[in-house]
Amino acid sequence: MVRGAELAERASSYWDSAPMRGAMLVRPQTTAELSAVMKCCFELGQPVVTHGGLTGCVDGATVNDKDVIISLERMNAIEEIDVIGRTATVQAGAVLQSVQAAVADLDLYFPLDLGARGSCTIGGNVATNAGGINVLRYGMMREQVLGLEAVLADGTIVSSMNKMLKNNAGYDLKQLFIGTEGTLGIVTRVVLKLREARLSCNSALVALESFGNVAQLLKTMEKELGGTLCAYEVMWGEYFAAVTAPGWQRAPMPRTYPFYVMLEANGASVETDQLQFMAVLEGAMESGLVLDAVIPKSETERTSLWQIREDFDAIIQPQPTFLYDVSLPIRNMDAYIQEVLALLMRRWPENKCYVLGHIGDGNLHLFITPNKDGDSLHQQADEDVYTPLAQYGGSISAEHGVGVEKKAWLLRNRSRDELSIMRLLKKTLDPKCLLNSNKVFDIER
Repeated sequence: MVRGAELAERASSYWDSAPMRGAMLVRPQTTAELSAVMKCCFELGQPVVTHGGLTGCVDGATVNDKDVIISLERMNAIEEIDVIGRTATVQAGAVLQSVQAAVADLDLYFPLDLGARGSCTIGGNVATNAGGINVLRYGMMREQVLGLEAVLADGTIVSSMNKMLKNNAGYDLKQLFIGTEGTLGIVTRVVLKLREARLSCNSALVALESFGNVAQLLKTMEKELGGTLCAYEVMWGEYFAAVTAPGWQRAPMPRTYPFYVMLEANGASVETDQLQFMAVLEGAMESGLVLDAVIPKSETERTSLWQIREDFDAIIQPQPTFLYDVSLPIRNMDAYIQEVLALLMRRWPENKCYVLGHIGDGNLHLFITPNKDGDSLHQQADEDVYTPLAQYGGSISAEHGVGVEKKAWLLRNRSRDELSIMRLLKKTLDPKCLLNSNKVFDIER
């Protein structure tokens, strides 16, 4: 148990070094210990907030001075890796990168991957239905989970540690806890679906003239690479220029192109896959679809190229900077971004807006720096980013969840009937509204 000055020594989140608040922090080592804690909290009507790696971007782990914080940092074991069945049973506090490394040692592959891999936890990935760079081929976290165990608000342990791909015996209860941001139960253990290790990995950073070419190249690569394309990360020119400015990442090609794409394909034959990858890329260059390309010759060079996409410290240092995570049909992305840029320019002529995204799964990220003083800058930026989404049927959250930051906009994506059902589920599983209360949507306790 941690409280007082010792609690204040911990940072509020990965993004905020301010001292952590809260009544106390409890770090159970087993599901049984967490169950006992929750039984006590339920009897006392004590609200709790669950903490994982604290890498979330929507204030989903914020606490007040009266909240008890549940951290699963001690529940970080990789309990079992089944090489034949290709599953891994892990505790929720296990760090994503640790799981990736452990299964790789056995020639297996866990495809969920994102920039925060060294800090985020499996439990947090489940709670937010995390996405990342490989969603195009492997799907989001929901696709990686075969079974899980969770503790409800009253201490009840729901254990559905299924290890089979197919199990239609009744309701699939694990889905209640995936993507619900810890509001229905605290995930403690997970059965993950693994794949065989990648034998080939071909990467390239390419430059393009227009968003139309970006969309066409995606179709070309998916069609001609026979389903091996796993990552297609698009960076608008302003983003690339900013993160490769002097003092930051090294620019491997001119910084003046309108669009850049980091793409990667995984396959089963080193020689054949490379020949096919190069043939498709050369064809795209000969047709004028691609203007320039860099092919890494080593793992070090590959990592260096990925750093351009993943290390955006250069653009978030000016404060305040607001991060957005939206989704919409690919065909509407260019028009949407042009509209957002126009709205921001009209509001703040000195603003900076940097755009990148997974694209293949319809996901865009925006980093907006108003470069202006004011008390309601975030709300104004929200208006300019979220309002144009409606005409395209877009979502205010592609993969980061809702938390506190986006809940005022939830009705833009969900009908009142949908919200009523969400509240019914919440009141059924958490009748005293103790778990991450007032996250996702408000509800009376």
